Amino acid sequence: MALSNLERMIQLAEDVFAYKSDPNQLDVDQEVMERLYRIHPATVSEFDDGNGPVAWVLLIPTTMDLMNRFLEHEISEKELFDLTPEDSVYDALYLCSALVLEEYRRKGITKQLTLAAIENIRKDHPIKALFVWAFSREGDLASEKISRLTSIPLMKRGNYNEISNSEKV
Repeated sequence: MALSNLERMIQLAEDVFAYKSDPNQLDVDQEVMERLYRIHPATVSEFDDGNGPVAWVLLIPTTMDLMNRFLEHEISEKELFDLTPEDSVYDALYLCSALVLEEYRRKGITKQLTLAAIENIRKDHPIKALFVWAFSREGDLASEKISRLTSIPLMKRGNYNEISNSEKV
């Protein structure tokens, strides 16, 4: 029996990020989703083709201080999320993840979801910087394109070529 889109998306997330074996990465469950929504309703975006999700984008608005601590490897991704205050003014935006099922890639879905989410977040917060921890060449290129299209400077944590499970914070 073929897997549903939802099951394939969950498997893709584990394959790409191996988050279940890395306690320093954010494991997105219902509690995390609820907190993300409290931080800002546009933090999680999804594209559904009518048969379930085929793309997910997750952004985390936060502070420049926490961004810098994350980029300097002083805090993990999970700590970044945990330390981000609710009901605050955010001036940095973490491009946390973007996942698209293979047959839907290169159609602009990630770009559209991300740009719409950033636009919504910018209505409420003075975002001065984007930052990313890219796990792939595609993620690296997508984050650079988003930075150009939004005219928001992009900061990077490491290079996707350097990332291995042993290197993660």
